Amino acid sequence: MKSLLVSSLFVLISVTSFGADYMKGKYEVDPAHTRVSFVVPHFVVSEVEGRFNDVAGDFNLNDTFTKSTFTATVQTKSIDTGVSKRDDHLRSKDFFEVEKYPTMKMVSKSMTGDASAFRVVIAVTIKDVTKNIPFDGKYTGSAKDPWGGQRAALQLTGKVNRKDFHINYDDKISIGDAVGNDVVVTIRTEGVLAVNKK
Repeated sequence: MKSLLVSSLFVLISVTSFGADYMKGKYEVDPAHTRVSFVVPHFVVSEVEGRFNDVAGDFNLNDTFTKSTFTATVQTKSIDTGVSKRDDHLRSKDFFEVEKYPTMKMVSKSMTGDASAFRVVIAVTIKDVTKNIPFDGKYTGSAKDPWGGQRAALQLTGKVNRKDFHINYDDKISIGDAVGNDVVVTIRTEGVLAVNKK
C-alpha cells in the first residue's frame, strides 16, 4: 500500500512538472517557421482563411513564466489568402492600406498562467490604432535542430474586431455582412535561442 501511494505521488508530481516545464531564454523568431494566420466570416455562412508570411520578432521565456515577453512585427503586404485578386484588395485602402501602414505590431503587456496554458494581453497595432487584446496560449515544446541551435515554439489565439482598427469595409448581402467583423487570429511561432545563433 505504501509503495502504491509513493508511486501515485511520483506520477502526480511528474505530470504536474511536465505541464509547467519549459526551456528558458530569449528566442529570435524564425521567419521560415512563424505565421500569423486568421479566419474571418464570409457571407455569414462560411469563412475565409489567410495568413501573413513575413513576421519578425522575439520571445523571452523568463525564469518566472508570467514575466515572459513576446514581440512581433508583421509586414502587412505579406498577406496571403491564396487568391491574388483578393490579396490585392486586402492591401488596398478598403482594408490594410499597406502603402501607408506597412507593418502591424504586437507587444505583450501582461501574462497569467503557466507554460502549459496561459493568457497574455498583447498590445496590437494595426494601421493607426493600438488596442490590448487577450490571447490564449501554450508552449508547445523545444528541441535541438540539426545545426546545434536550441528551438522552442509557442501558439497563441485571440479575437479582434477589425472595425476597432479602422478596417471598415462594409459590403452587404441579403442575409447580412459580406465580411464579418470578428477575426480569429492565431500566431504559431518557432524561435532559436539567441545565445546559440552564430
